[in-house]
Amino acid sequence: MTNEGAEDVTSPLGQTRQVTIDALCEHFANDAMAVEEFERRIDVAHKAASVEELRELLRDLPGGGLPVPAGEAGSVAPAARGYSVMPADQVRQSGFAIAIMGGLERAGRWAPARVNTVIAFCGGAELDFREAVLGPGVTEVRVVAIWGGLDIIVPPGLNVESNGAGIMGGFGHAHDAASTAGAGAPTLRISGIALMGGVDITVRHPGESARDARQRRRLERRARLREVKDDAREIAADVKRQLRGPGSGSF
Repeated sequence: MTNEGAEDVTSPLGQTRQVTIDALCEHFANDAMAVEEFERRIDVAHKAASVEELRELLRDLPGGGLPVPAGEAGSVAPAARGYSVMPADQVRQSGFAIAIMGGLERAGRWAPARVNTVIAFCGGAELDFREAVLGPGVTEVRVVAIWGGLDIIVPPGLNVESNGAGIMGGFGHAHDAASTAGAGAPTLRISGIALMGGVDITVRHPGESARDARQRRRLERRARLREVKDDAREIAADVKRQLRGPGSGSF
């Protein structure tokens, strides 16, 4: 029995499969295909047995959408990855962002420091890292949210570590099954405290709205459920064949 869920994601086929799925999700978020076609292509991507089959799924989409060859600069295509990496000597050591009874936003092409302190007091802040220019290695975000909230949006393909505490509040990290970090990808390390406030960390593709992300994750869950059902049927068929024994198959 072939179990695609146990595939080595570091293999050329495994890397290209993930890149293809990321690219399909991005095209779907940009209305390049209908829901039914998106579901069909995701299903084919999970079952594809060669890199060429995966490439074929993207040939007719805007820009060709071909994934980068496996082993080149990580496993995530630039269009799906979003973020860029700058030389280490160009990264600021520290930065501050403060929202007090107001709002704060960092989005588009911006350059976080090596260590970033974010304070939201009776206000709201949003840090969007999908087009950020990061330094190599670890970028830290240290958060203090008191009666306020912070939304952190990260792209697929970025290593994200979170270690925070919610006191009469929440510190949540919504992991995304479609997000697989490539070799050498930077790490975003988020820590801090939410006191009667909230910190939410979510994965979204470049240009993807919160609503689009929710719909994509719902469709991905359906695809994974279909995989589980297919595996269960195959296991049941194997058990039946074993119980019947050799030479007892039906005609």
